[in-house]
Amino acid sequence: MIIHDVPVADPPLTGLTVEDVMVSAPKTMRPTATVADARAFFEDDHVHIALIATSGRLLGTLVRADLADCGDDTLPALTRSHLDGRSVALHEPAEDVRVRLIEHGQRRLAVVDDSGVLAGLLCLKRRLTGFCSDADVAARAAEGATTSSDSAAASRTTPAAASGGACRKRAC
Repeated sequence: MIIHDVPVADPPLTGLTVEDVMVSAPKTMRPTATVADARAFFEDDHVHIALIATSGRLLGTLVRADLADCGDDTLPALTRSHLDGRSVALHEPAEDVRVRLIEHGQRRLAVVDDSGVLAGLLCLKRRLTGFCSDADVAARAAEGATTSSDSAAASRTTPAAASGGACRKRAC
């Protein structure tokens, strides 16, 4: 277990649940995505976790380390994915989860309901004091749309990257 100093939440998360602070419409990867697709997805340094889902159900999650020792980029990314320790329930207290993320050196968790349906993505901000919101993600997307109109930027967007779970705000 990695233990880190836990900064004070700003604003306070008292009384809020994960459902209150999650990104409610995360992008996902299809279960047919390959390891190569996942590697392309992770080329964006703002991306910390990929959510693999189908019909709304979370099947697996990937972080960069899951791909580190994989030499076959044609393998299904799902075969490298994990669920244990990478998801959280909607009803958990947001502050408890924030502290747990910091203590474990994590910044992203898939959010699922009681039956395993993907409900969102919990994105701990870089400063560790709060979570990215839907508004943060929208602002980041709008910023990217206005600054990446050149062909080089457009060529970096792959179908896998366009379908992966990510918080894309600089503060995230």
